[in-house]
Amino acid sequence: MGTEETKATVAPENGAQAPRRGGAPVQPRVDRAPVVPQSSTADNGSTGRTTIAEGVVAKVAGIAAREVSGVHALGGGGARAFGAIRDAVNATDLTQGVKVEVGETQAAADITIVVDYPAPIQDVAENVRSAVTAAITRLVGLQVVEVNVDVNDVHLPSDDVDDDTESRVS
Repeated sequence: MGTEETKATVAPENGAQAPRRGGAPVQPRVDRAPVVPQSSTADNGSTGRTTIAEGVVAKVAGIAAREVSGVHALGGGGARAFGAIRDAVNATDLTQGVKVEVGETQAAADITIVVDYPAPIQDVAENVRSAVTAAITRLVGLQVVEVNVDVNDVHLPSDDVDDDTESRVS
């Protein structure tokens, strides 16, 4: 008699299926370890856990990226067009151009920026990476595993002059 091999599939602990790309499971960028409640060091002895939404981490990353010298705007062309409309009605989206993935103890971010000309693009990208990493670590308390910076465009000062001239002529 021959032996039969049994192939077992191990599901994640939370019961969710791992996303697949091309038939193979995609490795997450951040840890997804189960949460173990830890006791607080506060005098009251309370225990519990804190959950931070991805939107909060994205907003922190967006604010940090906008504060970097040489960053004109965040997001691609379409996102910036919608952003201009939101700004006009005083509803600025601070997460525009920012995507984050948040795990239990780690976070990863993808930031799309427009760089002011003539700022050195590599320096601006590295400064964005550093600022976002520092802000997420300091404010949110998560370890940042990666910050990918996508430079989508270069903003020329003459673009603003052309816009001002057109608005005065109209």
